[in-house]
Amino acid sequence: MPHTMARMGDVLAGFHAAWEFESDSVLIRFERGIRTPKLFQALGERRIPLEAIAAVTLTPGKRGTVVLRAVPRAGADPLMEAAAGQLKEGCDPYRLVLPADRETLAEYYADELRDRLTTDDEPAERHLVDPPAGPLHFKAYDGKASFDGRAVSFRWFWTGASSAKWKAGDQSFPVADLSGVEWRSPEVFEGHLRLLRRAPAAQQPAQADQDPAAVVFGLGYGPVHESLPFAAAVLAAVRSAGPTAVAAPAPRRDPADIADRIRHLGELHEAGLVTDEEFSSKKAELLAEL
Repeated sequence: MPHTMARMGDVLAGFHAAWEFESDSVLIRFERGIRTPKLFQALGERRIPLEAIAAVTLTPGKRGTVVLRAVPRAGADPLMEAAAGQLKEGCDPYRLVLPADRETLAEYYADELRDRLTTDDEPAERHLVDPPAGPLHFKAYDGKASFDGRAVSFRWFWTGASSAKWKAGDQSFPVADLSGVEWRSPEVFEGHLRLLRRAPAAQQPAQADQDPAAVVFGLGYGPVHESLPFAAAVLAAVRSAGPTAVAAPAPRRDPADIADRIRHLGELHEAGLVTDEEFSSKKAELLAEL
């Protein structure tokens, strides 16, 4: 009986990951080991439908390895769309690195995959790969970002947020009010996560540290394995919601969190960083959220 990919469960194991071939998809399982890139550990496993793959390549790797790579179709995977080409090669979830002595086996599976691809290089009309599961949150340099599937919330840190953000107050953005997400890797200068507003009148500041719809990275805050899955999940939700989506009400805030914010606000007031009027107004807003 000929060996074909139609036999579900065929597995090709490489460094940090193993690909399980099925009739209509490839299930990628990432290792949890200490040497495994943190992004892979955060993703756990991902099912890639064959219709989400544009091509398959097999190339020589470094130090006696070969690299099998599935080239994702543009627009098919929210994670890769959010990454926008900024991932380092070693963190590309579509690469499987194998010892060079497994090249023949890798070539066999590469040919099998190519034979089953029915799509071309045209961008996908919708996301075909599931986004990271929520709820999600991470700490940026100037605030904590949270996403519950309905709305993105930013809670500013008084130690890191600009005066513009602090005066604007904590933010909550229903998915239906957003048109997209801009992720700039924390591994480059001025890394940030910016929510793109749908309202035509919403003019957003050019600098992310001045934009209440953005959080900035740096100094260990907003690492790739936390901020990129977050960005991908928000992007997927925005695409699913569409322009006619109904805005969901913002969740009620924890009373202990409100008390903490009022205490920080008082410290800023005593230090002369906010005026009496700003202190009274912001305190009233926080109390109203209880």
